[in-house]
Amino acid sequence: MDRFWGETRNEQLLKSGKSVVEQSSLADTSEDDLEEYELKEDGIIIQPIHKGKIEKRTWIGLVMFLAFVPLVLFILVHKFHGRHDVIISLLVLAYSMIPFFMVFEGRHPQAREIMVIAVMAALGVAGRSAFFMIGSFKPIAAIVILTGVSLGGEAGFLCACLIMMISNMFFGQGPWTPWQMFSYGMIGYLAGILFQKGILKARKIDLCIYGFLSVFLIFGGIMNPASILMAYGRITKKSLIAFYISGAPVDLVQATSTVIFLWILSRPLLEKLERVKRKYGLLQRPENKEENENDKE
Repeated sequence: MDRFWGETRNEQLLKSGKSVVEQSSLADTSEDDLEEYELKEDGIIIQPIHKGKIEKRTWIGLVMFLAFVPLVLFILVHKFHGRHDVIISLLVLAYSMIPFFMVFEGRHPQAREIMVIAVMAALGVAGRSAFFMIGSFKPIAAIVILTGVSLGGEAGFLCACLIMMISNMFFGQGPWTPWQMFSYGMIGYLAGILFQKGILKARKIDLCIYGFLSVFLIFGGIMNPASILMAYGRITKKSLIAFYISGAPVDLVQATSTVIFLWILSRPLLEKLERVKRKYGLLQRPENKEENENDKE
C-alpha cells in the first residue's frame, strides 16, 4: 500500500497534521484490532445478521426455550420416569424450529439457507464420532457456538438439537438426549445473542473464553442436576454437591476441548460461513438483501 500511495499519501498525511509514522502506527493498531474480524482476501467483516438491537422475536424465542423445554423435561422425569425419551427429543427438536423459522418473517426459507444448518450439524456429528475414543473431548460446543455467532442464536439452538439427536442414534438414545439438546442449545443461543449485542466478539480469545465458561457453567450446570433426576428422581443438597464435584473433571475436559477446537476452527469456519452468507444472502430480510446487492454494485 505504501508503494501504491507513494508521495501522494505522504502529502495527505502532512496536510492532516500527523506524521507518516503516527499514521502508520494507527493503521497497524486498527489492523490488529480487526485481525479476527476482517477477511483479508475480500475485506468482508464478520458481523451479526441483523445489525443494531436484538429483535423481539429473539427474546421471545429465549423465553420460549426457558419456559417450554424445562417443562417438557420435567414431564419426562416425573410423568414418564425417563421413558418415551425419543418422543420428548422430537418435541424439543420441533420446538427449536419455531424461533428459527421466525427469522424469515413471513417468507419461505430457501433450501440453501437450511442446508447450511444441516452442514454444520453434520460437522458436529462427524466430529463427535471422530473423537469417540477420547471421552468428553468433543467439538460439539465449538460447532454450536460458531453457528450461533455466524447464523444467529436460533440457528445455534437448532444445530445443537440436530447434532445431539442424530449422533445419539449411534451413541445411544436415552433420557439424557433432550437434556443434552437443551444444554448445548442454550450455549449456541446465548452465543448468538451476546454476539449481536456486541458483548461477544468474533476473536479467538473471546470465543475461547466464552466456550470454556459456557461449557463448564451452562452444560455442567444443567447436566449435573439432570443426572441426579435421571438416577434418583429428586435432588438433594448432598447429591447436588457430590455430582458437581464428581462431574467437574469431565466438564473441565470438555471445556478445554472446546477451547482447543475454537482456537483451531473459529477463523476458517467463520470465514467460510460469512462468505456463503454474503454471497447468497442467507437468513436475511428482503430489504437487507437489496442493500447488499446495492453495495456490491
